Amino acid sequence: MAAEQARTDEDAETTGTRTARRPHVAIAVVNLPVERDRRVIRECLALESAGYRVTVICPRGETRLRHLPGSRDTAIRSFRQPFAGDGILSFAAEFAWAFLWVAWHLAVLVVRHRVVAAQVCNPPDVFWPLALVMRAIGRGWIFDHHDLSPELYACKTTAPRPAVTRLLTWFERLSMRFASEVVATNESYRQIALTRGGCAPERVTIVRNGPAASEIAAPTDTDARTGDKRIVYVGVINEQDHVDRAVLAADRLAALRGRDGWEMVIAGDGECLPALRTMVDERELGDVVRFTGWLQAPEVDALLRGATLGIQPDIFSDMTNLSTMAKTVEYMARGLPVVAVDLLETQRTAGEAGRYVATGSADEFAKALDELLDDERQLAQMRAIARERFTTVLAWEHQAAAYLRVWRRVVPLPGGTAPAQPTHRPEPAAAPEHAS
Repeated sequence: MAAEQARTDEDAETTGTRTARRPHVAIAVVNLPVERDRRVIRECLALESAGYRVTVICPRGETRLRHLPGSRDTAIRSFRQPFAGDGILSFAAEFAWAFLWVAWHLAVLVVRHRVVAAQVCNPPDVFWPLALVMRAIGRGWIFDHHDLSPELYACKTTAPRPAVTRLLTWFERLSMRFASEVVATNESYRQIALTRGGCAPERVTIVRNGPAASEIAAPTDTDARTGDKRIVYVGVINEQDHVDRAVLAADRLAALRGRDGWEMVIAGDGECLPALRTMVDERELGDVVRFTGWLQAPEVDALLRGATLGIQPDIFSDMTNLSTMAKTVEYMARGLPVVAVDLLETQRTAGEAGRYVATGSADEFAKALDELLDDERQLAQMRAIARERFTTVLAWEHQAAAYLRVWRRVVPLPGGTAPAQPTHRPEPAAAPEHAS
């Protein structure tokens, strides 16, 4: 295991005395390669700008990156993940494998490279034993709560096993209780940390997902919202995302207003994409529903800037009701009104920039879309609200300030170290992720 990272470590150690003086911290994320995790990329850049040195432990992507693209000197220690799959046994093997690799890399970083604290991102919630060890040797530990593992399991399983749910809930509680600090992605997650996790309020900080204002130019009158009306879905296309409801809504919308003057664009990829393509073919919707596949960031930006409405077809579940979908904030960052099911955290995020339907049926979505497509005054008001809420509350700059306050409590910066101004931006990446 050690041999595959030796060159990375040597490179990191030769970055000069200025780097050596910066507190060295680690971040572990195991459900995605770091280059595809927009939240973790932004966290790394924020830490660099504040004066920390960062190493990320993560699964290996298509290319064996040793340095985070777009960063100054964030190192990557990656590992192969051969066990990803479906089913309890596959998940157990995947989690055990990830635990062993994270434990190994973290031990090397602590012993050889003076890592003084670590952050772990869930899912899974299996790293609490490492928190115990780190805390015992005087190192800080931050738990970055990305997803509700018990609710996610229930959402992805047709017949959840009570014993598995109880185990996941117990692991989640231990992950929070043994952390120095807990980072929650919204108010609902914060409340879960206080109640189910048993955390003291002062140990829990909300740091939302979303792009930085500096990554996105403000919409202008020249943005291409002319011509045909365009409804967009941008994100992951798996079973729990219910993108089939967007396709069915397009079918109903064609019956309501005909097939001219509008289209629905579905951007992203996932296990359900082939079935959706088949559905479009069977219903002869190819003239009004278009698939783009997985897009890079500039392509996503161009698509959203030219769109009329964003659709969020997630239906009610404990998971969706309490989670903030990253695509919602991506829509709002471009001043794009959102049509979504009436979910607690979606309402808290979008406010009056959203039009909400009760259950997410195709008829409900089609009716709401049809009404808004013809109401330019309402659309203009919703666009203004979306942009105002993004720039004043949701943009990553606001979240980064709260995130860095957490880190400064865990690892105070050396006296006289002034935060640097960010000089890097995230490299182009895939379409926005699903998670909260």
